[in-house]
Amino acid sequence: MPRPVHFDITADSPERAIKFYQVVFGWKFQKWDGPMDYWMATTGDEKEPGINGGISKRGPQGMSNMNTIGVPSLEDFAGKVQNSGGKVLQKMPIPGVGFFATCQDTEGNMFGIIQEDKNAK
Repeated sequence: MPRPVHFDITADSPERAIKFYQVVFGWKFQKWDGPMDYWMATTGDEKEPGINGGISKRGPQGMSNMNTIGVPSLEDFAGKVQNSGGKVLQKMPIPGVGFFATCQDTEGNMFGIIQEDKNAK
């Protein structure tokens, strides 16, 4: 059964948001070495329940938080989303990570799905 594997937080000032989450929750951040400004968030010990995530600068769409669900096949689950009344808004590879799609459920909530694939380009 697919489960949430990552969360994204967008912020007008990622540095300010990082400081907030460090002070309040003790999360650790590391700048991602990828094609966009993104800071990976470690939220706790891997032996405890929970997921890690990241923070990026808020874009013009104003999207805030989004959970990403790990799936074995992006195409299969994109089809399930559409066949169940949802929408697939964007698909894209994340080099060295996998294949990602931004989706919307029947109530307008945004979420992501990701198929991990280190060979994604």
